[in-house]
Amino acid sequence: MDHGWLELGLAMAAMAVVAIWMCRRLGLPVILAWLGLGLLAGPQGLNWLGPDQIHLVAELGIVFLMFSLGLEFSLPRLWAMRSRVFGLGSAQVLITGGIGWLIALAFGIDLRSAIVVGAAIALSSTAIVLKQLDELGWLNRRHGELSVSILLFQDLAVIPLLIVIPMLGSESAGTVLLIELGTALLKGLAAFAILLWAGGYLLPRLFDQVARSRSDELFVLTTLVVALATGFITLWLGLSMALGAFLAGMLLGESQYRQQLEADIRPFRDLLMGLFFVSVGMLLDLSLVGEHWLTLLGLLVAVMVGKSAVIMALGVSSGEKFKDALATGLCLAQIGEFSFVLIGLALTWQVIDPTLANLLVVTGVISMALAPSLIARCLDLAKGLIGQGHQWTTEADEAEPVPSQDHVVLLGYGRVGQTIARFLRREGIPYTALDLDPIRVSEARRGGEPILFGDGRRAEILKETGIGNAKLAVITFDNRRGIFNLLDCIKELAPQCRILVRTRDDDTLMALEQAGADQVIPESLEGSLMLVSQVLYQSGVPLPVILKRLERERRRHYRTLHGFFSGEAGGSEQLHGVTLPEGAWAVGRSLSKVSLSHWQVSIEGVQRERERLEAHDDLTLAPGDTLLLMGASSKLERAERRLLDGY
Repeated sequence: MDHGWLELGLAMAAMAVVAIWMCRRLGLPVILAWLGLGLLAGPQGLNWLGPDQIHLVAELGIVFLMFSLGLEFSLPRLWAMRSRVFGLGSAQVLITGGIGWLIALAFGIDLRSAIVVGAAIALSSTAIVLKQLDELGWLNRRHGELSVSILLFQDLAVIPLLIVIPMLGSESAGTVLLIELGTALLKGLAAFAILLWAGGYLLPRLFDQVARSRSDELFVLTTLVVALATGFITLWLGLSMALGAFLAGMLLGESQYRQQLEADIRPFRDLLMGLFFVSVGMLLDLSLVGEHWLTLLGLLVAVMVGKSAVIMALGVSSGEKFKDALATGLCLAQIGEFSFVLIGLALTWQVIDPTLANLLVVTGVISMALAPSLIARCLDLAKGLIGQGHQWTTEADEAEPVPSQDHVVLLGYGRVGQTIARFLRREGIPYTALDLDPIRVSEARRGGEPILFGDGRRAEILKETGIGNAKLAVITFDNRRGIFNLLDCIKELAPQCRILVRTRDDDTLMALEQAGADQVIPESLEGSLMLVSQVLYQSGVPLPVILKRLERERRRHYRTLHGFFSGEAGGSEQLHGVTLPEGAWAVGRSLSKVSLSHWQVSIEGVQRERERLEAHDDLTLAPGDTLLLMGASSKLERAERRLLDGY
């Protein structure tokens, strides 16, 4: 049996691990690791793979990428930002793409290839820019908002390009080509209308039923099937699979399942997109790079300087400050990952020459490698280029954005979670809830509750609750395995956040505290304490004394509520009285000297004649004292022998 494919896959996986680790350590985009792996494994390197061997898998990566993009696409958000998105964003894509197209024509590139060149240059890297702006806390700064608006339109512009580029591979020309392009666009609109009508009705109901099954496997499988099935529908219509996946994601993006869908699809998307970029890296020809290095250098400078200049000019003309417009241009100066998607699609349909595609890919790789540093220094570079020193902006403008949330995260929105929410609302304390019951989430959302659908054990979903800025997280459900997993996730994402855990009893109280819980509330024992407090209050005990005793009991981990005189029923932990006769080993010794911890037995109290004494360390035992011991029945006998005989 031939295991060559297994050896090859293992070798590539190991190389990918090393390459991604190195990129992370150096602060470079992970996309560079995948491109480098493709270069190494492709015809220009070890020649392990040919483009046809991973073409299908790479195309699936694009499908899942577009599905994720659709999930993040928000019609209300788009409408709220419409002036910047359709004004500044559309102008940037059209002008940058148009300039790139004209320059390509001037260098003798044919019309169809020039369209691909202009489109590829016009797009920037959504993944890199948003990640860097988020890490720097600049998403709410003016240049961050402008960057997001332009990126949003760029992502929208990819959709018609996915329809147009396959048509450019047609042998038709002139009027016939225009008719084919028009037909393709009409098909795209028809597919959009059909999926909007059918998917808007069917998909939410489908996921309602799947979510009620409480099966993680079924939820993930349904997500994959929906993404691929909608892609197949548009492929059947003669369009791109990626278009159908985007439309499906967009329809589900407004549902309560968005966070869970995005978290489920992410592992498949990231891995398959990695394979797509491997296929792009296989197209790189280092010999051509060596021959055209001067052209490559000129293209890189022209793209990055030209895009920055166009965006700055558009920003200033729309009324933005010079420094915000220039900082936005520097953030978006690179070529984006969707440019590689368009180039790969153009190569598949033989629209663009491989040599030209290779130069564009190398330019994109270098520009993306420079992007993180350029974004991090965009404000300083803008200062230097504008030449206004530190007088270029006000103190308020330079100040770090104030965290927008200081809230409570309720993990679980059942009876307990909703009770807590009602009290928080009355006190004006902001909160966010997370729950896995689709009906409960739907009803609560209709009632105006700030609740999300999803599994809090997934880091991507937990981030959606704003856990990083939360002051308190409350775990209200009673699933021990799930609670421990959730504690690990919270501590990783928000180590400063305090965590309260509700359980039915205290069997795992110590383990939960060791796992990171700041306080564990055993429901059954707290109920007993509340009953005790009422009995004491009705008996005339002052309220401060009651509160002090209750707090002491909580600090002792509800020790008094554990041991009971066994009676006939017996029990795992019992109270047992031992009277010390004259000559007993423990007589004359203080409790600190009488250690029973070896047998996990504690002394709860001492009865001396008619008086009940507190069991403190300095109490010296006398003949006739009765010690009230608590522990497992199997250990009490040994503890009694210790008290009487000393061994």
